Amino acid sequence: MAKAKSQNSGGIRVDTEHIFPVIKRWLYSDKEIFLRELVSNGCDAVTKMKRLVSLGEAAFDGEYRVDVVLDKTLEEIRVSDNGIGMTREEIDRYINNIALSGALEFIEKYEGEEGDAAGFIGHFGLGFYSAFMVAKSVEIHSLSYREGAESASWTCTDGGEYSFSAGERDQRGTEVVLHVSEEEKAYLDRGKLLSILKKYCAFMPVPIYFSVLGEKNEEDQKPVNDPEPLWLKAPQDCTDQDYIDFYHKVFVDENDPLFHIHINAEFPLNFKGILYFPKLKDEYASLEGQVKLYYNQVFVADNIKEIIPEYMMLLRGVLDCPELPLNVSRSYLQNSGYVTKISNHITKKIADKFNALFNNDREKLAGIWADIKPFAEYGCTRDEKFFSRMKDIILYKTVDGDYLTAPELLEKNKDKGADNTVYYTNDPQQQIGYLSLFQEQGITVAVMDGVIDSRFLSFMEMQDHAVHFVRVDSELDKVLVSDEVAEEDEALLALFKEAAPEGVNVKEEVLKSAKMPAVITLAEEKRRLAEILKQFGSNLPGVKPPEDEVTLVINRSCPLIARIAGLAGKEESREKALALARQVYRIALIAQRSFTKEELQEFIDASIDLLYNA
Repeated sequence: MAKAKSQNSGGIRVDTEHIFPVIKRWLYSDKEIFLRELVSNGCDAVTKMKRLVSLGEAAFDGEYRVDVVLDKTLEEIRVSDNGIGMTREEIDRYINNIALSGALEFIEKYEGEEGDAAGFIGHFGLGFYSAFMVAKSVEIHSLSYREGAESASWTCTDGGEYSFSAGERDQRGTEVVLHVSEEEKAYLDRGKLLSILKKYCAFMPVPIYFSVLGEKNEEDQKPVNDPEPLWLKAPQDCTDQDYIDFYHKVFVDENDPLFHIHINAEFPLNFKGILYFPKLKDEYASLEGQVKLYYNQVFVADNIKEIIPEYMMLLRGVLDCPELPLNVSRSYLQNSGYVTKISNHITKKIADKFNALFNNDREKLAGIWADIKPFAEYGCTRDEKFFSRMKDIILYKTVDGDYLTAPELLEKNKDKGADNTVYYTNDPQQQIGYLSLFQEQGITVAVMDGVIDSRFLSFMEMQDHAVHFVRVDSELDKVLVSDEVAEEDEALLALFKEAAPEGVNVKEEVLKSAKMPAVITLAEEKRRLAEILKQFGSNLPGVKPPEDEVTLVINRSCPLIARIAGLAGKEESREKALALARQVYRIALIAQRSFTKEELQEFIDASIDLLYNA
């Protein structure tokens, strides 16, 4: 340990080694943190003063504040507060011994078991030395709150050489003066300093004022921060508009959020915050969320993904976690049991919010379900606890625009022979022909057109084996097929097998509706598996999705099929019957999916020929 050269000058004393070069280069990855640290120290000094006043050990009835002043002429940045101040002995103890922080001593003396020890960051500790990342020398001018205390001044170069002198400060508190180094003069800019203050100090607990000497600006008369952010208030004291205004204040988004969650977790978690579910502008909008992490109202980091469940990646909001270290690292977050507990609590609060909307304001939930559906579904497949809380309120949009749960859909269709089956479409416009068959029978059909819906439906069937999801173009169910059994027409089957492409199965059914001459069906299980594998195929080398099992179902209740059957039984009219059969197949195909370019041309040419020969 380096020894002081004399009573008035010496070298900084460090418990381990002289670390100024390390501080200057490596104390923080981002140099702009220096301003956060100095302003935090000022706020902490004020917080301590408030505590002493509340205990009757000091008196003050003015405005508590921290001031940041830029002096471009002298190339200085000054940070001052009207907190507890320091004596010369305290400067020597807390500043010249870098590893010693005054916060612990203060808390032990004044807080005891009833105080809020987490409320103090540490008036001066290692964070103070972040000033040397941008300064060639630093001054401290301080006057302690103690009666009869004398002002003290301290100056230190970036080489660690310091000197004491009698101070001239006549107001209680501390001023830190940074003489900005030549290579860091970019910080002598009003806009840069103001942006740093708004980023890191926007919600610090003491009013912070910023000004530039020689310049007048109306903003200088107002604090740059909000000392009482919304997350510190009780939810019952906040209006919906308060939450919306706070969202727009913190995040650049012209849209209002879909909903908010106000968290006020007490022992043992001890964290507060507000989370928002934003409205996506469109399906191509970024899914990147932004959760700002604070430590007792001091900004720590942006977008802390480790705290938010992966399936709620687009959440925005603020979390104030005083149990986390101020200089929290990614590795700490990834391995912290406390962080895991926070994440689990957030998951529970999200599910609780959805349930509250379902039970108390279902119309609102239905109105935002399209936006939250992919994340709710994905969360269910990824998190067992989340699913257990969500399983009874999962909504399915119907073709008619209603939002119903699976049990409600089953109840709605049970008298139509659709026991334990939920019918759905993934493309109401393309599959309109199929939908018309179901609508004729009064069957309510759900719309499942999301990217992960195939995977989600399979997941839901695994959770409840009694419920099945069947797409409208899947195997024809008894709700569409008549009890009447038609005698098999071998000539008709042979004709349609010739008309359909190789690999397409052909069979006959008597449908309850006579309007469609034929429909194409795909095996549900095989088709769904193929869709899932196609989504993840790039991650599954060597795994080839199965080919669709395509079946052409001839509707024996349709008059057109009866006419074709009559033509097929005569040699002289079989060619015409074959042309009609091919066109019936094409109509069935276009009702099931879009044509390829070649298929479209064939359909047009065949339609023209049939019209000529009608």
